[in-house]
Amino acid sequence: MRWRRILLSRFFIVPAVLLLGTGAWNVYVDLHAHGLLEGSVIDAAGKPVAGATVILSVHDFVTQVEKARTRTDAAGRFRFDDNPSHLIQLQAQDGTEASPRVTIRLWFRGQDRVVTEPLRLAPNA
Repeated sequence: MRWRRILLSRFFIVPAVLLLGTGAWNVYVDLHAHGLLEGSVIDAAGKPVAGATVILSVHDFVTQVEKARTRTDAAGRFRFDDNPSHLIQLQAQDGTEASPRVTIRLWFRGQDRVVTEPLRLAPNA
């Protein structure tokens, strides 16, 4: 009877819930922190752009510093395998066209992420 009262008290339940939540979050981070970043590039008409250059920049105190570049495949998809940061910018370029820089905030460093909104190329002004 005494153990039941202890286990049902807020002094046991609150720390137990916090401990379980923290443990679950750490397991989630461990399973999703490979630095994978995927997305796609389209032109102004909405068609995939093959061979476009995608630039990944990371926030470095005051400025954005380019960390990696990759090219899109035949379907306009790109992938970075080693994103080191949690605050990044992506920009696509192809000849005289470029997309606006897109800032992406991740929950933790190296979080795996699929960018659902494609980078849209537009003529440079």
